[in-house]
Amino acid sequence: MTSTATNAAPGGGDDFRTGEGLRALLTRLHEAGPGAWRHDPVVDELMAFTAQKYVALARKHGLDPWEAAGAAFDVMRTRAARSAADPWAVITHAVRITCIAEERAQGLLCSTHQARRPQVSRFHDPERFSERDNPLVDYHPAFHIHDEHADEEPEQEDAGSVIAVIEDAITLFTLLGWPHGTASTAISHVCDALARLGSRVSTYEALRRDRHARALLDVPAASWAAMLRVLLGSPDAAYAATGRGQGILLRLLIGQGLADLLADDELVAVIVAAAPGRPDARGA
Repeated sequence: MTSTATNAAPGGGDDFRTGEGLRALLTRLHEAGPGAWRHDPVVDELMAFTAQKYVALARKHGLDPWEAAGAAFDVMRTRAARSAADPWAVITHAVRITCIAEERAQGLLCSTHQARRPQVSRFHDPERFSERDNPLVDYHPAFHIHDEHADEEPEQEDAGSVIAVIEDAITLFTLLGWPHGTASTAISHVCDALARLGSRVSTYEALRRDRHARALLDVPAASWAAMLRVLLGSPDAAYAATGRGQGILLRLLIGQGLADLLADDELVAVIVAAAPGRPDARGA
């Protein structure tokens, strides 16, 4: 006497937990016509099982399990699911794609349909300005200026003019209230970093965060920040063509003299206010 083991669904009939049983159920519901999904008693059990099956997948993408079950329901009614060799594999793949699109849509603040498109999903999630400690202009490349001649090697005959520029910069700071030793050491350090890094923007970003160098030079934080902006220029692209954006090193290098810089009231005011020892130049 032999016995045959059969897989029965929780409510009787084909076991939809298997590929063959699910295919048979989907085919029967399709052939039953409109209303079958609403009135067939097995559907409730099928959808409860589906929601439980995709709990982990849904939570991985920050969704409710019934959202994953809803995506599975849409796939179950398609011909692809009914005719597939493994219906559950087709459904799982489709649910995974839908969960990813739903998560991207929530992050991008757009519809799921848009999030499925590569030209939209490639963008990063929106970011509030307040979510970063530094101002937007400090890290976003759209607000940075780039030296066109950053990769060019200086010629030997330019060495004399570079030395003259450094000396004029030191003289300018000394005339405006900075101790000669502090101005000379700090400006020389900035020029050495500029020669090494080759870009005013890169030098500004590197030295702005270099607390160790500032401590060794014994320059207050506010004075150090002001000196970098004055020497190297503002990284804000809006000032790229102005004296504020060029910085005094570039202005001296392109032919402006000490008289021209001393005639710049805004520049003079910044250097004087940032001189070490003044109350408004004290920093951490």
